[in-house]
Amino acid sequence: MEITVELPNNLDQQPDPARTALEALAIAGYRSGKLTSFQVGRILGFTSRFEVDKFFKERNITEHAYSRQDLDADQTSLEKLNTRV
Repeated sequence: MEITVELPNNLDQQPDPARTALEALAIAGYRSGKLTSFQVGRILGFTSRFEVDKFFKERNITEHAYSRQDLDADQTSLEKLNTRV
């Protein structure tokens, strides 16, 4: 899908205004929860999750980072699965 957006003139001072706008859109979508990190990677043309992680890290984006609570929940789930076997 192709979307055309008219950008303000002052954005043309950026080295790549289209990429800057696309990255901003991807970040906003991720922060709002509308986009997953996988979707961000696809939008930005990354080929691995490591590239997405690096992109977020360089921009100090940690909203949906894997937390201690996520680890605890995963460990609990794993323990439940192990007791069923």
